[in-house]
Amino acid sequence: MAKSYWLINLNRSEVKRFIKNDKSVDGVFEYMFIDTGKILGELENKPPVMTNTVSVEIDLAREIYERLLSKGWRKIEKNWK
Repeated sequence: MAKSYWLINLNRSEVKRFIKNDKSVDGVFEYMFIDTGKILGELENKPPVMTNTVSVEIDLAREIYERLLSKGWRKIEKNWK
């Protein structure tokens, strides 16, 4: 499975996961999945409840990732059980 990149919003209520679509054909059309999840309880003890997934071209995914970082979202590592 491809490496995933996680962001969390400022009030720790929502996460986004960016992961490359393994089925993309390199050099032709590369896509990333962007999953959105809600945090219920303590993030360290429970995984977020994923509520939405979109597939976008890799360049757009990079733009979205950078835009979220500029709005205060922070990088996190998956650390729940």
